[in-house]
Amino acid sequence: MQGMGSGQGFWYLLSRDERDALSALGLSREYSVGAPLCHEGDLANNVFILLAGWVKILATTRDGHEIVLALRGNGDIVGEVGGETGHRNATIRAIGKVRALIVQYDKFRSFLDSNLGAGHAYRRVVTHRWSDTDAILRIRAVTTGGQRLAALLLDLAERHGDLVNGVIDLAMPLSQEELASLAGTSRATVTRAFDDWRKRGLIRTRQHRITILDPQGLRRVAGPAVLA
Repeated sequence: MQGMGSGQGFWYLLSRDERDALSALGLSREYSVGAPLCHEGDLANNVFILLAGWVKILATTRDGHEIVLALRGNGDIVGEVGGETGHRNATIRAIGKVRALIVQYDKFRSFLDSNLGAGHAYRRVVTHRWSDTDAILRIRAVTTGGQRLAALLLDLAERHGDLVNGVIDLAMPLSQEELASLAGTSRATVTRAFDDWRKRGLIRTRQHRITILDPQGLRRVAGPAVLA
């Protein structure tokens, strides 16, 4: 399932010298909770490398409904597609406090051309994203919304949760509607699944937090979806 990445973002695939060289080309900026890094449809002339915090990637449907396409963080690069098209194809919004390195696209492209290791890292990230997208589309044909939701929670927990005495505590700044969007299901399915999992002792929920009480039990619920 989609997640934010953990130590395998573009930034962490670079050598120390490559990070220093890239930092010299850009500008570091901080964003407050809920602040947009860019808006869908804007002119695009730079990329963002996330140095701290995480963001959600949003798109607007024809009827004006906003959906969550992905979550990014931990060294991920975002906004790179706009450099090719000239316009932003999605809105990028900070979930928590975010610090990002902003690099003009032309400078970033020249950096990749002159640093073979960085170019390889960038291609690796892009290939991994395409592979993830393909896996997600394939798995949706053979799983339920509840299974995909369980897999999503496990993925988030693995990447950002705190394991204490066999249970995993996870900050959850996303609404049920946003979780539904990420899992490719409905909000009603999320509500029903959470009610069922609480009764079965799989999870405990409170405001902006989810505790996974039985990770193995939730993994059994996810079934084949955990392979995505």
